[in-house]
Amino acid sequence: MTGSLDPAKQPVELPPLTLVIGGARSGKSAYAERLIFAAAKPRRYIATAEAWDDEMRASIAQHQQDRGADWTTVEAPLDLPSALATARAEEVILIDCATLWLTNHLLADHDLTAQTAALLAACAATPAPIVIVSNETGWGIVPDNALARRFRDAQGRLNQRLAAQATLVVTVIAGLPLALKGQLPVLE
Repeated sequence: MTGSLDPAKQPVELPPLTLVIGGARSGKSAYAERLIFAAAKPRRYIATAEAWDDEMRASIAQHQQDRGADWTTVEAPLDLPSALATARAEEVILIDCATLWLTNHLLADHDLTAQTAALLAACAATPAPIVIVSNETGWGIVPDNALARRFRDAQGRLNQRLAAQATLVVTVIAGLPLALKGQLPVLE
């Protein structure tokens, strides 16, 4: 989704924190980008993905192409608090995504409770509106191995904490947004 700032459109006022959650390929990132464009402010994209293989490199390239060139991109696979500390009040931030950030910390054997607390504190201290994308991983079967179960449980806890702090929580299913908390802004 490409776009530019259009002074003729009435910008959408985003709350301090919005959580956009959904399953894989549900349309959550595209919806989050629509929210960001509707805010009509300079855009900052904080990327948490690391390109470990050709499939991930292709996925990252596709996301970059879909967004367009008029974003400031910050790579932060682990240190979201530092990436958020540089935010300016006149911009709007998209973090895509909390799931990859959590995976990076899990695989590095970091203290997930401490990392989550630091992320939530950084979100609260950031002067710019934040839209954070996360996966809903708890609707499937119970994973058959300990690491996958640990991830699923940690993801569920992270999503609950983000949702509790967010003013707006949107789930996206088949590309359709549904407000779980707050009211969906009207997007053109």
